[in-house]
Amino acid sequence: MEIGITTFVETTPDVHTGKVSSHAERIREVVEEIVLADQVGLDVFGVGEHHRQDYAASAPAVLLAAAASQTNRIRLTSAVTVLSSDDPVRVFQDFATVDAISNGRAEIMAGRGSFIESFPLFGYDLNDYNELFDEKLDLLLKIRESEKVTWSGKHRPAIQNRGVYPRPVQNPIPVWIASGGTPESVARAGMLGLPLVLAIIGGSPVQFAPLVKLYKRAAERSGHDPSKLTVASHSHGFVAESTDIAVEKFFPPTQQAMNVLGRERGWGAYTRGSFDQARSLEGALYVGDAETVAEKIIFLRKNVGITRFMLHVPVGSMPHEDVMKAIELLGKEVAPIVRTEVAKWEAEEQTEYK
Repeated sequence: MEIGITTFVETTPDVHTGKVSSHAERIREVVEEIVLADQVGLDVFGVGEHHRQDYAASAPAVLLAAAASQTNRIRLTSAVTVLSSDDPVRVFQDFATVDAISNGRAEIMAGRGSFIESFPLFGYDLNDYNELFDEKLDLLLKIRESEKVTWSGKHRPAIQNRGVYPRPVQNPIPVWIASGGTPESVARAGMLGLPLVLAIIGGSPVQFAPLVKLYKRAAERSGHDPSKLTVASHSHGFVAESTDIAVEKFFPPTQQAMNVLGRERGWGAYTRGSFDQARSLEGALYVGDAETVAEKIIFLRKNVGITRFMLHVPVGSMPHEDVMKAIELLGKEVAPIVRTEVAKWEAEEQTEYK
């Protein structure tokens, strides 16, 4: 059971002071957060690509490369790379470079992107949203499979027997499919035999269990071994010394950020009631002390089949020291509880099976 962190490198106004961190300041803070996550034994850190004022990470590979030489074991991934509006050749080259700096710890999490700012920025038509992703993913996987590539498509110039360099330390470098939970994207990941990450940020996580089953059925039908496939979740949350402190610190900036997005997308208001409901055992918000958060992750593992859990923190801007403390608690207190319990549970399952 892997446990880690994701961030969008938010630069939203502080809910209490109105102060907005500069992009440069926040980027430097995230490098410090990655270094700490490595030191406290977390397994993975993901940085999400965005192209808007309130998020600073438009180039996750560059930020991850900055952390790669300061870390030893933590895996470094995009969360996500908006592959539809990017060039797969450049994506591969960027992450192969991170892989070299980190000596084999880079990953690519490929998605369509729930934010659409990159499409007009790079000259793509949103009417081609799905077609772009399918075509770009096909090229990315061909580059991953072979040093020399011959390929043609509709939305990018053809490649005729060209080499793509550098080659990564890992062969192959992991490419994940990121999904918001549509059956089509989940089945595609299974058919391709690629690891799957689900954005579980609302409703009940148990509702994703049928999607995990669909993913594994699709993989098996396509000749892949489902037991070797990894399923990850990305969920909002925060860990503090007590649940009361976690709620007090996390709710105000989260409410502010969610209501800004809600106004953009036509969602209803994000209230304390909806926040508290999501903090329940079967809710999608992982907020509390170490024991509370660990219990929810274990529940997710047992009932959905998640084998990698990534806590997205913060959602709205929070003091850097609070985020650092949450990372420390996740690594030093939450992760050991989860790993011990999951190992015990899996051992009991194997004994019963025998």
